Amino acid sequence: MTADPTAPAAEHAPPAALPTQVDLRPHLDNTGITRPDDLGAGAFNVWSNTFPAQHLPPAGADGTVDVGGVPFRFPAQAKGPDNLRCAGQRLDVPKGRYDWIYLLAAGERRTEDVLHLHFADGTTDPEWLRVPDFWPQTPAHFGFTSGITFPVMHYPRHIQRDMGPSLWRVRVPVPRETELAGIRLPHNPAIHVFALTLSGTGTAARTGTEVA
Repeated sequence: MTADPTAPAAEHAPPAALPTQVDLRPHLDNTGITRPDDLGAGAFNVWSNTFPAQHLPPAGADGTVDVGGVPFRFPAQAKGPDNLRCAGQRLDVPKGRYDWIYLLAAGERRTEDVLHLHFADGTTDPEWLRVPDFWPQTPAHFGFTSGITFPVMHYPRHIQRDMGPSLWRVRVPVPRETELAGIRLPHNPAIHVFALTLSGTGTAARTGTEVA
């Protein structure tokens, strides 16, 4: 069957932007994950609790961990800082059109605060960042259900086997339909961010994994 040359050209949707992992390594300032032989190496909170490295989900061939269908570059297996406390940091991101900011995060308590989205055209929008408590006895809030729940919790001198702390996959919308250029985190040290991935259905200047 021959196509009708007079027929109008079909409309095509813009190519989908691949998930883009933002490199947080320059901003990491807290150690929240420890190994059983080095329990005192971190201090996620004032009691120096930490998440157990031995129970992290395995990374795929590309080095990412899937959490609720979102790939995160998380966390570094080497010793040293593995998360950042929110202190008003500006995170530059690959310029592109995105729909969602996904974060792998935990709060030292149920926490919500405002972050700011900075766009390439100079505009700025505030959006709520809501993060449930890491503490296992605290009910989940804000409707988030995806994350990583651990079977034990680390203390500086022992492993508590009847507590299962959680890291949460949370998301923040990007309503403005223009290129995102940066994210300004809130001034709230109770919010810890371990990984950040951008996703969208629009075009992006650069797509794919953005870490070395």
